Amino acid sequence: MKNSEVTEVLNEISALLQLLNENKFKIKAYAVAAQKVTDLPEDIAEVAKGGEKELLKLDGIGKGIADKIMEYLNTGRVGYIDELTNKVPAGLLEILKIPGMGPKRTKLVYDKLGIQSVDELYNALKNKKFDGFPGFKEKMVSNILQGIELRKDAGKRLLLSDALELAEQVVKVLSNIDAVLKVEYAGSLRRRKETIGDIDILCSVEQGRSKDVVDVFTALPVVKSVIATGDTKVSVLTSNNVQMDLRMVGLDSFGAALQYFTGSKEHNVVLREYAVKNGFTLNEYGLFKAGNKSVKLAAKNEDDVYKALGMDYISPVLRENRSEIISALTHKLPVLVEPGDIKGDFHVHSVYSDGKNSVMDIALEAVKLGYKWVVITDHSKSLRIANGLLVKDIERKLKEIDKTNEKIGDKIRVFSGTEVDILSDGTLDYPDDVLKQFEFVIAAIHTGFQQSEEQITTRILGAMGNKYVNSISHPTGRLLGQRLAYNVDMEKLMVSAKSTGTWLELNANPYRLDINDIFCMRAKELGVRVTIGSDAHSLEQLEYLGLGLSTAQRGWLEVNDVVNTMTAAELKDSFKSKK
Repeated sequence: MKNSEVTEVLNEISALLQLLNENKFKIKAYAVAAQKVTDLPEDIAEVAKGGEKELLKLDGIGKGIADKIMEYLNTGRVGYIDELTNKVPAGLLEILKIPGMGPKRTKLVYDKLGIQSVDELYNALKNKKFDGFPGFKEKMVSNILQGIELRKDAGKRLLLSDALELAEQVVKVLSNIDAVLKVEYAGSLRRRKETIGDIDILCSVEQGRSKDVVDVFTALPVVKSVIATGDTKVSVLTSNNVQMDLRMVGLDSFGAALQYFTGSKEHNVVLREYAVKNGFTLNEYGLFKAGNKSVKLAAKNEDDVYKALGMDYISPVLRENRSEIISALTHKLPVLVEPGDIKGDFHVHSVYSDGKNSVMDIALEAVKLGYKWVVITDHSKSLRIANGLLVKDIERKLKEIDKTNEKIGDKIRVFSGTEVDILSDGTLDYPDDVLKQFEFVIAAIHTGFQQSEEQITTRILGAMGNKYVNSISHPTGRLLGQRLAYNVDMEKLMVSAKSTGTWLELNANPYRLDINDIFCMRAKELGVRVTIGSDAHSLEQLEYLGLGLSTAQRGWLEVNDVVNTMTAAELKDSFKSKK
């Protein structure tokens, strides 16, 4: 799909226009169009095959923007970007992408200090050259420095969703080779970490046929170059500059190798130390009695390795050396929430704000996913970039939800909801007499990210105190690889969530996964329940919920910790309980 490329082009134009102090409506038009392309469920290149007239049918795409999209799809470049770039000093666009550096600060550092590269900015910040500059207080300088590091790291890692898509494609191709007996991906991807540094593929191959597998692997369309080849390991670099290793092992050692290469390193170290203390040797080839490697006690199946050590099987998502080994020895591992436990999605946007689909289409897709309920949570009025729902249109939405429930019968229950903005002054975007019309309310911060920790924490605590607010959406506000979390005291939020009966959202959008696994663990300790929401803006994005579920599992969450496991009737009663 070309959507991500076109989105990047439109965002680049918007950023250049900002640096040049162009008309704010023009700047916003490109930013909105970029978001619309991101949310587009189909490939924009396929849409464009019908000509410019088909692009103009898309929400948020005017003729000028459609022309530039067509130009990019036809030629791979946009002349307008070259025209704008020639007016902007080299390197300023990269500075603009640093979290905390908006167009005003970017222009200021250029005008005052002649800075026009990220490295120059980093050195100037480190050497305190911004002391006394407006907008560059100590905390902001710290945030910008972290943002620079964030951008550097982002280029080295894949989002979990992208890594899964890539690895699953590779595993599918390899599994269709008749010489391959077994194949799985391992590493941090199998542990479902939120970002992935490299991809490990493990496979067992018929004796004497490894070359057949290597030839297919190195010729994959995603492979940019071959780093190294050997008898048991091949390393390649993918088109998005991620290293992918193929390791070939015997079928009789596959389980031990899978355990070893899944990691984490810290988990494996503790596990091996335990094995040694109890008279065993454990490595990627199997579990052996110390001093006797001629007889494997366990190797073919991964769960046999843990069983032979006197432990319960430890799910890959728990292998981070967070007390899972002692829990496995004492039979106290959590019974993790599973896909089959999930009965619905708490966070879905429809055409009433910036979503692509009608209430009925969302409901029917949720039925296909096996859900028993779904909550439609469109943005509130102040978030105009996301086409926030005006008060005068709320009644129309509520009536459509009622009609959908009537038509669809007992297949699924659609709940009315809203994602209400917590404004910069701490008030909510809708008054109570509007909020009470919804069955479910999630409150979220979308503006004022640079406020102090006390200000942001106070804003969210205030929302929690509102009797109509059921949950807090993406509580830290981070965007993986793009934006740091804002300054917020999560411990205070969790304590307040417990006392007010407010739930915390685990937003499953691949760029968010917010709250993360560590906060999930803390929420569990405090007895704070978690809602998982896909934050879907199209039907395809409903599947993001699975990413959130993986994070919940990494956070040791069980059925009773996750509100999505409730029935529609139980949920309806819970909505009322806070009010």
